[in-house]
Amino acid sequence: MLGKKAHIAVLVSGGGTNLQALIDAEKSGIIKSGEIVLVISNKPGAYALERAKKAGIDIYVTKEESEMLRILDEYNIDLIILAGFLKILSPSFIKKYPNRIINVHPALIPSFCGKGAYGLHVHEQALAYGVKVTGATVHFVNEVPDGGKIIFQKAVNVEEGDTPETLQRRVMEQAEWKLLPMAAEKVAAEIIRGGK
Repeated sequence: MLGKKAHIAVLVSGGGTNLQALIDAEKSGIIKSGEIVLVISNKPGAYALERAKKAGIDIYVTKEESEMLRILDEYNIDLIILAGFLKILSPSFIKKYPNRIINVHPALIPSFCGKGAYGLHVHEQALAYGVKVTGATVHFVNEVPDGGKIIFQKAVNVEEGDTPETLQRRVMEQAEWKLLPMAAEKVAAEIIRGGK
């Protein structure tokens, strides 16, 4: 695969801010070993689809895993990035892409993770617990929700008077949008070198 780029698919369910961070990182050369060729959403009206269209990336909408797998196969996808994808993938889906699926989680795993820990819920839990530091984690996806090997983590301070919304925004800006492109480049580079 030398000289080629890893084909990346991004799976989304919502607004696509992490997708935008990936698109921008590819444009600016942070992601140079991979190319986003496909965005799949399980929600028809997801704004992330508009972001993909604007960037000239092919889009598909489907809730069916079998259909997703068919499309991923059709595009010769090497790396799958879950960017706010609010659906747990089945073990059989994950087995088809060992160490080829990465996810960003808005907390420092193993804190505030696992079943039901997504979106604002994570930040609500962090504030309820009273932690002074939270952050984001990019990890490989395995059969255990948020249980795969950690690739990168970045800490973000919790500030006095934070709401789940203000904390979510700070974690995105300071951690998620930086870590996810870095992890995408790292894993894509390893795929190209044949290390994965």
